[in-house]
Amino acid sequence: MLLNKAKRAERRLKKLPFIPLQGEQVTFLFGPAEFKTQIIDLIRNAQKRIYITALYWQKDEAGQEILNEIYRAKQARPELDIKIFVDWHRAQRNLLGEEKSATNADWYGEQRRSYQPGDDAPFFFGVPINTREVFGVLHIKGFIFDDTVLYSGASINNVYLQQQNKYRYDRYQKITSAPLADTMVNFINDYLLDDSVVHALEYACPATKEIRAEIRAYRKKLAAHGNYRCQSAADFSDVLSVSPLFGLGAGSNRLNRVIEDLFLLVQEKLTICTPYFNFPRTLQQKLTKLLHQGKKIEIIVGDKIANDFYIPPDKPFKMAGALPYLYESNLRRFCQKFAAEIEQGLLTVRLWKDGENSYHLKGVWVDNRFILLTGNNLNPRAWRLDAENGLLIHDPKQTLRDTAETELEHIRRHTTVLTDFNQLDAFDQYPLPVQQLLKKFARVKADKLVKMIL
Repeated sequence: MLLNKAKRAERRLKKLPFIPLQGEQVTFLFGPAEFKTQIIDLIRNAQKRIYITALYWQKDEAGQEILNEIYRAKQARPELDIKIFVDWHRAQRNLLGEEKSATNADWYGEQRRSYQPGDDAPFFFGVPINTREVFGVLHIKGFIFDDTVLYSGASINNVYLQQQNKYRYDRYQKITSAPLADTMVNFINDYLLDDSVVHALEYACPATKEIRAEIRAYRKKLAAHGNYRCQSAADFSDVLSVSPLFGLGAGSNRLNRVIEDLFLLVQEKLTICTPYFNFPRTLQQKLTKLLHQGKKIEIIVGDKIANDFYIPPDKPFKMAGALPYLYESNLRRFCQKFAAEIEQGLLTVRLWKDGENSYHLKGVWVDNRFILLTGNNLNPRAWRLDAENGLLIHDPKQTLRDTAETELEHIRRHTTVLTDFNQLDAFDQYPLPVQQLLKKFARVKADKLVKMIL
């Protein structure tokens, strides 16, 4: 039965459209400062197009610096096609817990009026994946400059670009491929850019409540029909290649299906990065089966202090501050359940922490054969609610093995291997407000809902 499932998974992967690559077309970057430098260099050298999809573009020093580069590039080369796609809801609200003030969308409009680039063509477009942010956001990633794709789970702000002393660690890959860049741009124009719901944020936009019906129809259409169409794709073969993937919702979700198939194809070792330890049930089951089969699994997850929701105990507590503890309690139960596998060396759990910096890495590595680049957090929210994408690299000849291992060495640099679940705090060691909130969640059985939507 298991062999049949693996064979079916292999057949499904072989049906994906793959774009052939040479090893020199793929570059791995190893830190946020290098990522920021690449963004600026690619903007300055872009000749025909700049397309960016990210969760948000923040009004702060890094956001201003990169936006200045965008406007200067447009002024120097008016023919540049520039489109930036961010989440509709996130762009039009303040940061969680902050007082109401000007939003990112307000800032985009101010910048447009300040620069006056000579035409009215907008740069920023808000994409509503659902009628409310809590039930789905634009989580599609990719920075496209001419024929180069810079792929990362990062958004644009100070911490993602290490503008000041703190950073949020992510993954960063650069792939120079005209067919891949064309495929990703075509997807944006064919499926994302629907003028019934996607509006320019620099100008007056309708209120969400005015377009609720259109948003629901848009989400349904995107989930059912959204797909990367590779015009020059080749069949699955024994050469280095990449396949772009899209997924939205719990139904016909190609990205989810591919991730599950990758788990089924593990022969020796599976490596996973996720910032929030909260796997969907289907992945939990597959991890259990892999361990029972004697396969090796390495999971690299952020310490609760490295979680972007973490609030130090000496700061005022907010509800979102309980999430890192919720994820840690998940991890503690997982490590307790598989204590024998940890002792045997089948399961390695690494906890990432580097001072006050945060951890935002996602991805899957299978047997030095497959590498998945994605913004998908491998959690129920990504599985059901958010619009996600990824790039599946097939590397049968292990062309990228040394570079991929170098990336993993960088990721492991600030990690501690858990040898016992008691290395993680128990519930009674959590701050009192956290204990009270988690008890309240458990009483009303809201903890499952929280895990699904956050």
